[in-house]
Amino acid sequence: MMRGMFSAISGLKVNQTMLDVTANDLANVNTIGYKSARTTFQDSLAQLQRGAAGANQSSGGSNALQVGLGVQLGSVDNLMTGGAPQTTGNPLDVYIQGAGWLRVGLGDGRAVPTDFQYTRAGNLTVNASGQLTTQDGHYLVGLGATATPDGSGGFTYAPNATDSYITIPPGSTDVTIGQDGGVSYIDQDRASRTFGQRVTAGYLALAKFSNEGGLQRSGGSLWLQSASSGAATVGTPNSNGFGQTNAGMVEMSNVDLATQFTTMITAQRGFQANSRVISTADEMLQDLVNLKR
Repeated sequence: MMRGMFSAISGLKVNQTMLDVTANDLANVNTIGYKSARTTFQDSLAQLQRGAAGANQSSGGSNALQVGLGVQLGSVDNLMTGGAPQTTGNPLDVYIQGAGWLRVGLGDGRAVPTDFQYTRAGNLTVNASGQLTTQDGHYLVGLGATATPDGSGGFTYAPNATDSYITIPPGSTDVTIGQDGGVSYIDQDRASRTFGQRVTAGYLALAKFSNEGGLQRSGGSLWLQSASSGAATVGTPNSNGFGQTNAGMVEMSNVDLATQFTTMITAQRGFQANSRVISTADEMLQDLVNLKR
């Protein structure tokens, strides 16, 4: 009876964890770029009552006799499927269609940080200096743009391999983000040789991981690289297997309400069933104690 009671207690704990994970997903159903999670269980150790026996001259053998000792939390898996795009009309919002994560970091606005965090939340903005940042003030780290004269007074642009901030000079107009990650604007500085021309300030850089599910949540829709995720592979959008960037829209949460409500019911019933086991074991113990009056 005590063994069954403690098994039920383990069931209460893991079903509570399952409900906690589900509650967090439901709370973030409208969080931009949020990735949902899935809880899995696995059985605990089993007590061996009788070992297995092989066949002999008088018997065909027998299987082992074991009694389980409860359940334990197996994993909390990150579900990295893409969320649905939502059109915003904001030219600084970006939706990554396909593989890749934006790189962000804290810094002083001058030296590019070397420690990155990663996000799929593309609701970007600019600070007072014109640098692209997240809504929390993390600097977006992209790649620099190399300008080549086109022979007619203008320039053509291509990404280079230098990590850099992306800065849009204050006063610039018609800011756009291309499917290749190029962030461009119309130069309104009359003292510049590119006055009135479209200038590419830099390119968004995307990072891929061999195991995206191994990334660690950091809060604020940010993720950290871990030993399980592997090192980041960096490239530009719409090339070498990286997704393309679509401006004027953002990626919403990938939480499936129908699945989450079903999971919530399952967790509730699992908790209820294990509670009933404890109540039944308690009644049996009470009957045992009352054998002698």
